[in-house]
Amino acid sequence: MAPGWLADEVLGDPRRGHPVAAFGTWAGWVEQRLHRDSRTAGILTEAVVLTPVLVLGTAATRLPPVARAGAMAALTRASLGGTSPGREGAAVHHLLVADDLPGARRRVRNLVGRVTDDPGPDEVARAAIESVAENTSDAVIGTLVWGALLGPLGVLLHRSANTLDAMHGHRPPQYARFGWAAARLDDVLGWLPARVTVLATAAARPLRAREVVGTALRDGREHPSPNAGPVEAGFAAALGVRLGGRTVYASGAEDRVVMGVGPAPTATDLPRAVELARRVGIITLVAATGLRLAMVTRRAGASGRDSRGAS
Repeated sequence: MAPGWLADEVLGDPRRGHPVAAFGTWAGWVEQRLHRDSRTAGILTEAVVLTPVLVLGTAATRLPPVARAGAMAALTRASLGGTSPGREGAAVHHLLVADDLPGARRRVRNLVGRVTDDPGPDEVARAAIESVAENTSDAVIGTLVWGALLGPLGVLLHRSANTLDAMHGHRPPQYARFGWAAARLDDVLGWLPARVTVLATAAARPLRAREVVGTALRDGREHPSPNAGPVEAGFAAALGVRLGGRTVYASGAEDRVVMGVGPAPTATDLPRAVELARRVGIITLVAATGLRLAMVTRRAGASGRDSRGAS
């Protein structure tokens, strides 16, 4: 996993031919043919879309050790998305400090799905910070956690489920039933990474560790998302700011839980959030790599004992 993480840090997302975009094209093709306003159609669509992912992931997991390590690095590189939110967050910060509020409103749309026509500079900063926090869990920690636990199969499954949730799980009301399967699968696969993100956030801010965990437990549970809530609440405590509150989407406004007890975030908090996200990723990378190596070593030892027993 470490080579893939390093490649993402150095190279960022490819401008063309991104594997996730290719997967999205495939998922869209299936959706056009199977979409109905029902949960059954949604379940069938996700099953069809994920079948080649499961086949490819299982095949990669069964490769010889050297080839499997290469596949793991390549898949991790393709699945990680930590540099893009950081880059966009930094761009929003630069626009805000330059007093270009219209430009910041437009740029933050690359991070969020909410309406950004009217918010002031502090609201734009809050939106960007919340997105950086959520994407840290979805686009970085999830890949590392499931890669450590299940190898190439885990990396592919998590990234695919997260992409399907973005495509089918957050749509207008007529997609509420069709997107149910995608949203629930993403919730299940995101549950563990979100909690790991909270712990890594606490480790990244040791002087605020108890506050990070306590705020995630207290405020995160009131958030409509079982996974984004604890992550954003943990970031709020780590940064000493207040996140959440009124959020406007195309479907209407939502009065969400206020997370944290600090002041409202400003543009100056954005670079701090980006740096915190990077530290959280590094801490998780070290832990996940150690866990993966321990699991591989243990399996190798068990295989060697079985071979000696057979002889």
